[in-house]
Amino acid sequence: MSKPIPSPQDEPNDEERAAIWMADWEDISSGLKKDLGAQIHAQWIRPIRPGNFNEEDGTLELYLPSDFSANWVRDRFADRLALAWKISRPEVKNLKIVTAPRFGVRNNDKTSDNITLLPSSAMRNAGPAMTSPVSGTGRTTYDSQMRDENGLDPSQDFASFVTGQTNILAYNAAQRMAAGETPLFNPLYLKSPTGQGKTHLLHAIGNAYLAINPKARISYCPAEKFMNDFVCALQRGESMAFKTRLRGFDMLLVDDIQFIIGKNSTQEEFLHTIDAIMGAGKRLVVASDRAPQALDGVDQRLLSRLAMGLVADIHPADIDLRRAILHARIARLGINQVGDDVVEFLARTISRNVRELVGSLNKLMAYAQITGQPVSAALAEEQLADLLRANRRRITIDEIQRTVCHFYKVDRSEMSSKRRARAVVRPRQVAMYLAKVLTPRSYPEIGRKFGGRDHSTVIHAVRLIETLRGRDADMDGDVRSLLQQLES
Repeated sequence: MSKPIPSPQDEPNDEERAAIWMADWEDISSGLKKDLGAQIHAQWIRPIRPGNFNEEDGTLELYLPSDFSANWVRDRFADRLALAWKISRPEVKNLKIVTAPRFGVRNNDKTSDNITLLPSSAMRNAGPAMTSPVSGTGRTTYDSQMRDENGLDPSQDFASFVTGQTNILAYNAAQRMAAGETPLFNPLYLKSPTGQGKTHLLHAIGNAYLAINPKARISYCPAEKFMNDFVCALQRGESMAFKTRLRGFDMLLVDDIQFIIGKNSTQEEFLHTIDAIMGAGKRLVVASDRAPQALDGVDQRLLSRLAMGLVADIHPADIDLRRAILHARIARLGINQVGDDVVEFLARTISRNVRELVGSLNKLMAYAQITGQPVSAALAEEQLADLLRANRRRITIDEIQRTVCHFYKVDRSEMSSKRRARAVVRPRQVAMYLAKVLTPRSYPEIGRKFGGRDHSTVIHAVRLIETLRGRDADMDGDVRSLLQQLES
């Protein structure tokens, strides 16, 4: 009979165990991304999900969506994965890399007396719109998603996509593509760095279009799956059936198109698929981490097809959007113990991508729930240390001084001068305040960078600007603008 997976609290439930395992996997995955590079990570590591854990021999199953990807990962990354899991989870002695089982997963299912099957919440695709492992309210499992012909995740819709200045163009274009009337552009090409929400928009387009046209045939298809299915069809002599099925869709949503680079036969087939779909007046949406013109090694005919519609950029989320995403997430989870100080800390510190931002909140909530500790900025600092270090950009006092001088239109030399005119003193005090907020420098170190001033002068400046921000909207606006410039 299996024992519960170890945790800091006696007898945690399945959802709590799943949340911890999934949070550990997110940390491991983030570390592997640094070692292997973003492209390899996105293609082979990101799709992995933790599966069954056998307590008796310490074997953890890792699930991948296809035999091809499971074999590839097993041959090339098994040792790295094993080492990473042993460091994160000492009870994991062995890994078994397999294709995900072809059955729906239910909470408390057991495949044998000594194997615990992680609940479905542990197996959902992490991202801006995933259902939190803490809440356990989602109904769609990783396995059932794979079995669905359209591949759509119902939880990723327009209602759960948080908009801001950096993504509003792509959001509006996506809604137009999903609308009942014929869009003015086709295809729609979504471009953004990893983790900014383009996959969410792909699913949202498909779900919205399906709601309007319930009988429509839609397919969400990552580029890797397109390649794998095409190769398998060729090997089985079923290429014509593959082409017929693919070109019969009313809407085709292709993710991570950059992964077909250099694969001539796949490019040729994809080119013909695009021509057939668009020639029949059907809809095509593709997503990539780079512009069509930056897809080196891609046939020029294919590039021209991809660029002939609308290319919509999703820029990295700014501080305001990161705050909004966290608040929306907290509201969806129905929790009230996360203070504004925690939201501000996460939004300012985790700036690389939205997926990491939401994942950090999920992990923090899971840990707090299991241990009973209050959610605080101090707990976030402790539990998210590796992720925070990876996200922190080193801002220097010199950079702060240059930015403040340009903002207030004063000469750089005034940062160190003895002049006491208000037009000079206030920018200098703002720069001292920002140096304390954005750098790890001590008060004496900051004073030395401002013409050898005493540490008490710096303390006075920091306290004064803090006070002014609370009662002077103009000063608060100036500081917010400077923070945004320095952290972007």
